[in-house]
Amino acid sequence: MGIAIKFAKSHEWIRPEDSGASATIGISSYAVEALTDLVFMQLPQIGRHVKAGESIGEIESVKAVSDLYAPVSGEIVEVNASLPDNLEILGSDPFGAGWVLKIRMSNPEELDVLLDQTAYDVLVSGQGH
Repeated sequence: MGIAIKFAKSHEWIRPEDSGASATIGISSYAVEALTDLVFMQLPQIGRHVKAGESIGEIESVKAVSDLYAPVSGEIVEVNASLPDNLEILGSDPFGAGWVLKIRMSNPEELDVLLDQTAYDVLVSGQGH
């Protein structure tokens, strides 16, 4: 099954690759459903170095603009360039074709403070604070 997906409280998910040096990042289906009617997405620049918690882009719906945050620190090595023209993929396949970017992690230990699936489910059910 590979390495488990982790979640940030800001609703980004991250799936480390088997090597542990890089990871794929996306947006949770919960966040996509909460935003509804997505109209625009700004992706970060490849080669940009980011810190955990830093804004790395924006996603806009008909009702709000939300920042995307880096769940871990590192260098952005790839972005899903087809995503801004196919935002519906975020809702239909958030953990597959709907990935947002790939990052080379500079501090993989930052994964330890992120939520596992169970803790994230509690957060979005309104029981977690």
